Amino acid sequence: MKARVAKIVLAALLVVALCSQAFGLHQYVPAQTHRATKRKAHLRRARWNPVFRPSRESLLRQNKEIDRLDLPRIQDDEELRQLIASRDLVPIEASESLRIEPSLDPNRRYCRPWTRDFLEDMSNAYYEEFHSQIQVNSAVRTVKVQKRLRRHNRNAAPYAGDTASSHLAGITVDIQRRGMTREQIKWVQDYLMPLKEQSLIEPEEERRHWCFHVAVSGRYADWRQSQLASASHNDSQTQTEDVQPPDPLTILSNQ
Repeated sequence: MKARVAKIVLAALLVVALCSQAFGLHQYVPAQTHRATKRKAHLRRARWNPVFRPSRESLLRQNKEIDRLDLPRIQDDEELRQLIASRDLVPIEASESLRIEPSLDPNRRYCRPWTRDFLEDMSNAYYEEFHSQIQVNSAVRTVKVQKRLRRHNRNAAPYAGDTASSHLAGITVDIQRRGMTREQIKWVQDYLMPLKEQSLIEPEEERRHWCFHVAVSGRYADWRQSQLASASHNDSQTQTEDVQPPDPLTILSNQ
C-alpha cells in the first residue's frame, strides 16, 4: 500500500515538474518573438526614411501642373497612339546611361519631351558619377491601365479627380530605387532637391515599389535651355580669355 502511494506521489511530482517547464517555456517564447518583431519593425523604419515622402499634397501639385499645361489624361490606347503620332509624346530609349524595365509594355515607353530631357540629363549625370545605369520602371499610362492597376494595388493613385496619377498625362517616370546603394540613393535625392525647390519637378519615393516617382514640370524645358545657354556663354568666355590679344607696346618695339 505504501509503495503504491509512493508511486502516485512520484507521478504527481513528475506531472507538476513537466507542467512547470512547459509553462516557463510558454512564457519565454512569446517574449523572445515579441522582441524580434520589435527589432524587425525598427530596422524597417530605419531603412525606410525617404526625403520625398508621398502625400496627398504632392499629388495635388502634380495635377495642378497638368491643368496649367492643359494636358489631357489619356483615356485609352487610341488616344495614346494619336499623341505618339503627333509627337506630343516621345519615346524613351535605352542608352549607355539608361535602361528600361524589360516587362514594361513598349506602348508605354513614352513621355512628354521635357520629361525625356530630364531623364536624359539625370541618367547622364548618374552615369558620370557611378558608371552605372538608372532604370525606368514606368512612364505614360492610360486611364484604362490605371483602373486595372487599382484593382490589384489599392495604394495606386486614382484614375480621376484632383489626386489622379500624373502618369496619365505623360509627365511622369518611375526610376528604380531598389538595388541602389545608400550613396547612390543620397546622390539621387541631392540631385532632385534643387529641382524640386525651383518647382521644376515633384518627386516622391514610393515604398511599395521602391522607386523614385518624378513628375516633371513643363518649365523644365525653358530652364534647361537657359542652363545650356549659360554654359555655352561661359565656355566661349573662357576660350576668349585663353587667347590673349597682342600687347601694343610689343608691336611698336618690333617695328
